[in-house]
Amino acid sequence: QVRLVESGGGSVQAGGSLRLSCVASGITYNLMCMGWFRQAPPGQEREGVAAISTGGGWDFYADSVKGRFTISKDSAKNTLYLQMNTLEPEDTAIYYCAATRSYACASGSWYKRYEYNFWGQGTQVTVSS
Repeated sequence: QVRLVESGGGSVQAGGSLRLSCVASGITYNLMCMGWFRQAPPGQEREGVAAISTGGGWDFYADSVKGRFTISKDSAKNTLYLQMNTLEPEDTAIYYCAATRSYACASGSWYKRYEYNFWGQGTQVTVSS
């Protein structure tokens, strides 16, 4: 139905920047909310980092990344981005792109994992001190 493919992860030093991309394909016209989640070493909870409503363009952020990360989308390219600046070692994780046809963004539930139906395979981000 919907395929999500992330890219752009890598290794950087603290204070550096990375931009993640997520290309969506398939039946994408009715996706209502897209977001980025991350999961630190196995066993930890996958947490919501940022999300954007596909219609209105409203964006949402976890407190831990506000002012440092920016989520955006290019509808013509069916691509979601996450610009990450001033990276910290605590940002080290696997980052996942996610999408849903629900109103998770509008309802304030953008950070809840169960709201999302579609997931990418993840891309590793490693920040060294």
